[in-house]
Amino acid sequence: MSIKAVLFDMFDTLVMIEKQHAFYSPAVKSMHAFLARNGVQISFSAFRDAYIQARDALYDEADQKMEEPHFNMRIQNALKILGYHTEAQSSLVQGATDAFCREFMNYVTLDPQATDALGQLHGKYRLGLVSNFAIPECVQTLLQQHSLSGYFDVIIVSAAVNRRKPNPDIYKYALDKLQLAPAEAVFVGDTVDADVMGPQKIGMKTIYIDRRPQKDLENHKPDQTIKNLNELPTAIQNL
Repeated sequence: MSIKAVLFDMFDTLVMIEKQHAFYSPAVKSMHAFLARNGVQISFSAFRDAYIQARDALYDEADQKMEEPHFNMRIQNALKILGYHTEAQSSLVQGATDAFCREFMNYVTLDPQATDALGQLHGKYRLGLVSNFAIPECVQTLLQQHSLSGYFDVIIVSAAVNRRKPNPDIYKYALDKLQLAPAEAVFVGDTVDADVMGPQKIGMKTIYIDRRPQKDLENHKPDQTIKNLNELPTAIQNL
């Protein structure tokens, strides 16, 4: 069956995050600063500890089902630990999430080959994005900021559907919107479990972009491996 669609991972595939989670401490500080300006009188260390506790508790539960609660839930639960009770969609919680997103985006850059690769594929294949991220709005903003939104026929972000790669549902959501069978699509990404094992399990072809060593690659072979996005059009033709 011929390939009709190319689905992409987002982070460290099309856009690059500065290594070693350099964004994390500044982003948490930005959240704390926003909350402090809006009446939450808690020290940074107390907020950071509550945030980490809330985040880890959410993921202990969500990881078992490969779910992705929206980032707002982390903030709501952290504030609850600190004695502040508010809704996940409140302006206070949403503002803290937005502060995290704004700081995070300072540590994200467009892969220099992404626009050219997408341009070569656009119109020839249906294109989709399937990304794990707890702030869907942040993904949309980054796509617009880097002029990528117009390339995609479908965009699925994990927290918008409460399913996280490699949960098979998240790939199926994208394929259903494209009205295609798994065998008609190829998935492109940089992570073995989310971008190779998950798509292969439902019958998709996979192209792995080799950004860093991963042990699982020894046991789970992608259909094609590339070193950079310039190699992608040829790799798809060779499937």
